[in-house]
Amino acid sequence: MVTKKIKRVVVKVGSAVLMAKDTKSIDDTVIRGIAKQLSLLHNSGLEVILVSSGAVVAGIHQLKIKLAPDDISGKQAAASVGQSLLVGKYEKYFSKRGKTVAQILLTHADLSNRNRYLNAKTTLMILLKSGVIPIINENDTVSVDELKFGDNDAMSAMVADMVDAELLIILSDVKGLYSSNPTNNPEAKIIDVVDKIDGHIKNSAWKSSSAWGSGGMVTKIEAAERCMSSGIEMVIAEGKNTSVIKKILEGKKVGTTFKPSKDRAGAKKRWIAHTLKRRGKIYIDNGAREAVISKHRSLLPAGIVKVEGNFLRGDAISFISAEDNREIGVGLVNYDSKDIARIQGCHTSKIGECLGFRMGDEVIHRDNMVFFTGDDDA
Repeated sequence: MVTKKIKRVVVKVGSAVLMAKDTKSIDDTVIRGIAKQLSLLHNSGLEVILVSSGAVVAGIHQLKIKLAPDDISGKQAAASVGQSLLVGKYEKYFSKRGKTVAQILLTHADLSNRNRYLNAKTTLMILLKSGVIPIINENDTVSVDELKFGDNDAMSAMVADMVDAELLIILSDVKGLYSSNPTNNPEAKIIDVVDKIDGHIKNSAWKSSSAWGSGGMVTKIEAAERCMSSGIEMVIAEGKNTSVIKKILEGKKVGTTFKPSKDRAGAKKRWIAHTLKRRGKIYIDNGAREAVISKHRSLLPAGIVKVEGNFLRGDAISFISAEDNREIGVGLVNYDSKDIARIQGCHTSKIGECLGFRMGDEVIHRDNMVFFTGDDDA
């Protein structure tokens, strides 16, 4: 159950929630119910953002396609038809309750570029201040694998972090996180509260087998990890329950609640850790590991033992302990992968000699590092 005071909430609605079982089209009854619940929240003084899937489903029905396309081009075509239909339905039912909505389409590239990320945040904050309810979806019409979030669970967590929301509600076709896959195990029980995502919790998740959605519980757990580390509470609950959002905000026992961590990194470091895609890996020795974690120093070339991947200056990469192959954290590199491979193991005084130029002593500056060990409190 939700216990903290909420001022700003992000609600994500999955395709399976919006889809009518008989026609495989968008269910207007569900849209109307979501508009009603969010309008009531808005009337109570909360700022509300809706992240909605469903454009592909709406387009497939409109195009009279029997099976969901399994290729990107087919999905893009369906999304281009369905997006306006979907938002039109939301606008219809929100306007009946006196609410103004705004459509925002995002790709991962919009949030991985720092300037575009800040511009998107500014736009959202202005809309919220103006009393508008933003409706966000991935821009499936132009998204390809390189630009995609992966799923709207991931995007909703990124949006919640970006706008400093206190709560993310993910409305799904299941009642919450079960102890195991309830489809295969009738004895599976709902886990009411999760304080920490460990191996047991990850093993309780399962991937989606539906052609109409993506990710299943796995992506929701990943979204929960993002939220918890960013100080955001998250709830997974059954979306077709017509009063589910109201019950969650009233603190009633609904679905699975993921409690936020008390230690929250700064905004830029959260962006590095949870928004940027990793472009490669750098393996470091024990001396470098001790320096960056315990002594809070930047990563220098002398401690690097191996480089993997093809990445550019400014990209986000994982840095790995060479001893136990464990990911220590993520950071933005000051050199590309080819240059780092040439200077790995070298003293900083030799950088210019090895490369013919130098971009500074640090391969990754301390200010651009985020750790996954619990030792970084910046």
